[in-house]
Amino acid sequence: MTQTITSRDNSLLRHARAVREGKVNEEIFVEGLRLSEEALSSQLSITAVIYSEEIAQKARAAKFIADVSTVCNRVVAVSEQLLATISYTKTPQGIVVLAERPESGQDVLMAATPTAALLIVMHGLNNPVNVGAILRTAEAAGATGVIATTNTSDPFSPKALRGAMGSAFRLPIWQGASFGQVLSWCAERDITTVSADVDGPTLYSDYDWKTPSAIVVGPEARGLSRAEVAETKTAVMIPMKGHVESLNVAVAAAIVLYEAARQRSS
Repeated sequence: MTQTITSRDNSLLRHARAVREGKVNEEIFVEGLRLSEEALSSQLSITAVIYSEEIAQKARAAKFIADVSTVCNRVVAVSEQLLATISYTKTPQGIVVLAERPESGQDVLMAATPTAALLIVMHGLNNPVNVGAILRTAEAAGATGVIATTNTSDPFSPKALRGAMGSAFRLPIWQGASFGQVLSWCAERDITTVSADVDGPTLYSDYDWKTPSAIVVGPEARGLSRAEVAETKTAVMIPMKGHVESLNVAVAAAIVLYEAARQRSS
């Protein structure tokens, strides 16, 4: 049953802020109607819903609230002003969902990795916007899974989730692996690690992406180090004209992923 929170009963709001700030590892903070719908359709375990009385007047939001109330017994209506106190965005989106963090890890990735694996390895990316964009592109291009190394921004942070627009809920993700662990794991499964590097010896479109492969992209500021590139099995480069020295990491990942998708669909 939907309940209205009072000024004396704000423990849920305090908890939501803690989840938003990454202080509660077991839950994730989902904001906005569309992303909340994605969480519900992806069958995440939803622990609480907080929505504004204003958004409940809209038909689409009212339907979502009715649907989510069948799987979550903590659905709370608050004023727009009160919702703003927990919102991650400057302009409140009208609805916040708290959900259990999706399972991630080596076992999750291994269970979902087919013979013709196509993985994307995000190594040391510190911008959650890029992380979210890569997740979204990875799903769209048919990647079979994603690995986020230890120093990579959390794929389930609010900003990354907004960029991924639901892809983080559906893609198999292994989070927190070391670079060495990733290389060993791939080698044991005959998955070729392919670093994206401006000095790579092979044009990205000349590589045979029909083989089991893991695309490795590095930090936004400097990319992969020479030593890290040398540790991967091979490297590919994306040609650039003019005085451009590098591409945004999410753009580079998208170019390579879609070339892989093109080859695999032919």
